[in-house]
Amino acid sequence: MPVVFNLDVVMAQQKIRLKDLAKEIQITEANLSKLKNGHVKAIKISTLEKLCTALNCTPGNLLDFRMD
Repeated sequence: MPVVFNLDVVMAQQKIRLKDLAKEIQITEANLSKLKNGHVKAIKISTLEKLCTALNCTPGNLLDFRMD
């Protein structure tokens, strides 16, 4: 898949746990885990905005495009 979600990298840089981030952005830990592990085909813009706000980053920090 050419679009890669780097949530795990950004979370590690910010030293935030999945449980804490899920609580902060009001999403279930299960759904956040799916995002973190790249097991989703879509993400809501509102969720992306919440992630960027909580992690003090931009969508470009979370998303990457790689040609196979």
